[in-house]
Order: sequence, then structure tokens, then C-alpha cells
Amino acid sequence: MICRFNSFNFIEMINKKNACFFLCLLLLIVISSCKDEVLPKPSSQLRLDYPVAEYVPFSNHCPFEFEINENAIITEDKNCGFTIAYPKMKATIYLTFKAVNNNIDALLRDAQKLTYEHVIKADDITEQPFINSDNKVYGMFYKVNGNAATNAQFYVTDSINHFVTGSVYFYAKPNFDSIMPAADYIKNDMQRLMETVKWK
Repeated sequence: MICRFNSFNFIEMINKKNACFFLCLLLLIVISSCKDEVLPKPSSQLRLDYPVAEYVPFSNHCPFEFEINENAIITEDKNCGFTIAYPKMKATIYLTFKAVNNNIDALLRDAQKLTYEHVIKADDITEQPFINSDNKVYGMFYKVNGNAATNAQFYVTDSINHFVTGSVYFYAKPNFDSIMPAADYIKNDMQRLMETVKWK
């Protein structure tokens, strides 16, 4: 028996293998590239809707009363201080009460110092005086703009017996743009609280 090597058959076989290989490779490329085109997402804003604020009077054994948002959770701390929590917004308003004992200047200095400690991170601080002569309530509301730990604070006093301070803190990294809707909502609640303080 004689074996003959037919070069034509060998070349044809290699060409068929190459053609099959290239065809499989081409098919693999086509299949892997048939995905949806990747497009960057358009920039957007987070939509945060909060309920319309309804205010209710709050009064207990402490020497002052005020109105709060009915959706807030209030708890009394020591010495007639209060914590007003907004769990959905991850924020809390802290109220402190101090009796005035011929130390009104020191109390005012402390309240202003607490506000202006945020000047490093704040873009600006706006002071808004408050006077309610009928109820003998006098104070100042501070709007702190920028990435400060608090964006609103206030104090009210009758200058003789009572001194109340309030400040709001968020349990999130202070990024003013992202918390602005919640900050505005709570700032309005704080102003309402301050404007409705009455001494007993």
C-alpha cells in the first residue's frame, strides 16, 4: 500500500479550519457587541415631598409653651430642655431653657458664640431680630447658610426670668445642597416655634 500525500487536500483542510475559526471569532464579536449603547444618565434632583405642616400647642410643667409640628416627636430632657425629632428627615431640634439670674449678658453672649462657631464652614449667617411686645418675647433667629453642622438657631428671652435657645442638627454629612429641602422645612418649624413662645 502506498501512502500519498496530497498537498491540495491538506491545504483545503487548513483553509476550512481557518475559515471555521474566523467565522466563530466573527460570530463571537458580533454577539458580544450587540448590547445597548451606554449613555450617561442626565443630571437630576432628588424629589423630596414633605407633608404640609400643621402646628399644635405644646405645654407642660415648664415655664413656657409653644407650637410644634404635629409630625414631630417631642421628648423632655432635664431642666425643661426638649428634643424635637424628625426621623424621616434625620434631624433634631434641641431646645434648652435657663433661668435668668442677673446674667442676661452672659446668656446672650453664649447664644451668639454658639452660632458664630459655625462661621468656619458657613457661607454666611443672617440675623433676624424677633420682638413680640404683647407676650414680652424678644430674640434673634439665625440662618446659617453653607455646609455647617446646623443651619438654623435662635434664642428668645423676656430679659428678666426666662431664656430659651434652639438649634437644629442633621444626622448626615453636612452637604447643604442635598439637605436643603429638609432644612427649609425644619427652619420654618423653628421660626413658628420661636414666634409662638409664651411665658407662664
